[in-house]
Amino acid sequence: MDQIELFFAGTGGSVPTPRRGLPATLARLDGDRLLFDCGEGTQRQLIRSIGLADLDAIFLTHLHADHWLGIPGLVRTLELRGREKALDIYGPSGTAKQLAAVGIATGKTDYELHISELEAGDAIEFDGYEVEAFNVRHRGTALGYTLVEKGRPGRFDPERAAELGITDGKEIAALVAGDNVREVEPAEVIGEPRPGRKIVISGDTAPCETVEVAASGADLLIHEATFADEDDERAAETMHSTARGAAQVAAGANVAMLALTHISARYPVRKIIEEAEAVFPASVVPRDFDAIKIPFAEKGEPVLLRPDDVKVEQVGAPQFAEAAEEGSAKSEN
Repeated sequence: MDQIELFFAGTGGSVPTPRRGLPATLARLDGDRLLFDCGEGTQRQLIRSIGLADLDAIFLTHLHADHWLGIPGLVRTLELRGREKALDIYGPSGTAKQLAAVGIATGKTDYELHISELEAGDAIEFDGYEVEAFNVRHRGTALGYTLVEKGRPGRFDPERAAELGITDGKEIAALVAGDNVREVEPAEVIGEPRPGRKIVISGDTAPCETVEVAASGADLLIHEATFADEDDERAAETMHSTARGAAQVAAGANVAMLALTHISARYPVRKIIEEAEAVFPASVVPRDFDAIKIPFAEKGEPVLLRPDDVKVEQVGAPQFAEAAEEGSAKSEN
């Protein structure tokens, strides 16, 4: 897998503002598209920015309305666009009942919906990576998610191979495949296996050990920061985090970058950044439509991208207008 990029469709708290939509983060992994949370207005946020991606799965962290109310409209829009492949929706216990209550259930769309409820430790396998759920500290049942890329083989050392008399392409291929060539073993010319990249998404949570453990050594921790220090008691009461609390988790986990989301309009963004940076300097506060690119470790640190540098998924969907008109006609009959 080459591309890992996290696109921030909504970075606000429980109430949308003119500059920040409700929580929604899109992971772009080569051709895969995974949406983490889907606050009200998420499809509009995507259409306004990179385009409405052809999603492979949606992961909900918990069932507070600001994290899932965008699903009914998104599911319907995908249907009007003529979606055919199944869509997987994952969430904590109660997800199926909650979505069924608003008309989102298997068998209610032209394409298949697969709704699955997860518990801590459950992992969903994809091609080249997996997404694992873990418990966080919030009101009700709430999950965080760890996205982990599979490890890669160590690097081949051509100079060392040449010193050992290995220059033939077939012999090199055999060593890379793990076979001995004459008396040369693969370990003599191939370095240690390289771990895959890791991204952790906390969802809503108070600072807690489970997030720190899950994020240990991560390339990116996306952590909520609903409150500033001055309201730390309120943060504790509501089981949310302050910017400083999130930064302490990032420092304890030794992550490469901390991205703060679930930002409240009650504070200047500079205040949130300063409180986090005082504890963990590699902190950023993405705006809506920003993205963070995660390169391979040997190619550098994670990079915060502004909208002009973020690749658009699609310029438009020529079939959409016609499909939408047909869908409207069907609904009127």
